[in-house]
Amino acid sequence: MSAATPVSGGETAGIDPRGPRFGAAITAALLLVVVLLGLIEPQGSDLLARALQPSAVLLAVLVGLFAWGAFAGIQKHPYGVLYRRLVAPRLAPASEREHPAPPTFAQLVGLLVTATGFVLHLIGVPGALVVAAAAAFVAAFLNAAVAYCLGCQLYVLLVRLGILRGGTQRA
Repeated sequence: MSAATPVSGGETAGIDPRGPRFGAAITAALLLVVVLLGLIEPQGSDLLARALQPSAVLLAVLVGLFAWGAFAGIQKHPYGVLYRRLVAPRLAPASEREHPAPPTFAQLVGLLVTATGFVLHLIGVPGALVVAAAAAFVAAFLNAAVAYCLGCQLYVLLVRLGILRGGTQRA
């Protein structure tokens, strides 16, 4: 979780922290499918065969979704839009908001992990796809299940160390 601020009197600054958790739950489920498929299907013999494996295709879609979240921002991610339009109206208003920078950075971390696994899989490194998907699954599951965002924590650490400029001020 990143810096959260209680919401008062109609204030809407920041994002509802339940939105990224919702997206993490979907991502975790899809990454689990990637891991299971990657474990049961034999690795393709050439680049095209590896690229067309169901686990690789699904991971490529997830890489694209992570890129969307990292570069367009967490607020414009398809899961965020889905949450705001279909899920949030059925819930009580958020009791706190968080700055969007840490979850957006977490999307970049997810992008780097999954893209690395995808590229290594394409060049023929055995197990790279499964290891990368499993690592991303652990992070997504932690966020979805217990609201612990590894990428957000990394963001806060890098801001504290002065490596990144902060966007963690209270929303």
